[in-house]
Amino acid sequence: MLLIGNGRVITRKENGFYEKGAVAVDGNLIKEVGTYEDLRAKYPQAEFIDAHGGVIMPGLINAHEHIYSAFARGLSIKGYAPKNFLEILEGMWWKLDRQLTLENDLLSAYAVFIDCIKNGVTTVFDHHASYCTIPYSLDKIADPAKELGVRACLCYEVSDRDGQQKMEEAVLENERFIERAAQDDSDMLCGMMGLHAAFTLSDKTLAFCAEHKGREAGYHIHVAEGQSDVTDSLKKYNKRIVERLYEQGILGRKTLAIHCVHVSPAEMELLRETDTMVVHNPESNMGNAVGCGPVPRLFKEGILLGLGTDGYTNDMLESYKVANIIHKHNLGDPGVVWTEIPTMLFENNAKIAARFFKKPLGVLEAGAYADIIVTDYDPLTPMNGDNCNGHILFGMNGRYVTHTICNGKVLMADRKLKVADEADIMKRCRESAADLWRRVNS
Repeated sequence: MLLIGNGRVITRKENGFYEKGAVAVDGNLIKEVGTYEDLRAKYPQAEFIDAHGGVIMPGLINAHEHIYSAFARGLSIKGYAPKNFLEILEGMWWKLDRQLTLENDLLSAYAVFIDCIKNGVTTVFDHHASYCTIPYSLDKIADPAKELGVRACLCYEVSDRDGQQKMEEAVLENERFIERAAQDDSDMLCGMMGLHAAFTLSDKTLAFCAEHKGREAGYHIHVAEGQSDVTDSLKKYNKRIVERLYEQGILGRKTLAIHCVHVSPAEMELLRETDTMVVHNPESNMGNAVGCGPVPRLFKEGILLGLGTDGYTNDMLESYKVANIIHKHNLGDPGVVWTEIPTMLFENNAKIAARFFKKPLGVLEAGAYADIIVTDYDPLTPMNGDNCNGHILFGMNGRYVTHTICNGKVLMADRKLKVADEADIMKRCRESAADLWRRVNS
């Protein structure tokens, strides 16, 4: 038994706030949530984690990540001066992923998952690309996730951009990993069929993906991120992207449509009717200058809309802050998205995860997975269940996290990583990244 208590507990259930509460954990599941006094008396023999008056809340979920981008931090590519999104892809990301080795993949995954733990992120939906070496590359991400104790849903980015052979290898890597994850009874891994974006995928390729996906897996695809993607679809197929994906059978309740910056009202209707999930990535959209996604309209349409980082950061609370202001700025209206953004992060990301994992995530209740974080936030104004999102928005970031527990296992305690030698891994990362940079610029 494990007891986390003596702090303000945010359960994410209706009326679920305890001024001085506790969470009891039995194995990998939450057994009970209640007042600190009651549970401390009820479970006197439990291992105890003292929140010291901080905040106890569910582990955070990142609904769209790019672990493979980690080694781009600080990278300078000769002659790289992009003027648009396509030049960013061709000049940076595709040049990088063509050089990624299995060692680069492995160490990138260690580094990102460690940073996730430090920022209180316990579940990650990752979209991978490493066209230098495709076979078994997803294992190089899954193995660190398993070792470090982070929950992960993984896929490989299928694309026609590097030719038929590479495309087929990518599809088969997804198929292989989907089967591996299905055989893993820990419910810590899940697999999907990853797709890059419509403009790098022919109808023939999409059909090939469908043949190898399996009936239960979903698709994870970038949709209408830049206007060039829309233009390409109209020019080649005389239809918009979502319509084309609908006709190809890509949409559905287990499909993650990432970005959807440039979708029309008719496309939103198709997304809603097919129960397709959408993930907003505000920092990436701003950094790539592709536009601001129509979050208020998507929300109004009743689409399940989550929040991701697109590899820009591993701090979901940072993305929460940016998402809160980008739409106010874009629409010139300070009154928008006050409720939509926290709903995306704290409720909808959990609903997205529920379509892939067997027990509840993102909530502190009996029977849910014991994914729990503690922050050392000390509110300077009254804090309760009605205003806790405001306290998180304006008072916290990921580095307020002191303890991270996933699946009942303590991964970090008092800001000390318990599951890896961080200094050694970071040393290896720097050496591996330096070698990658030399190859990128050779």
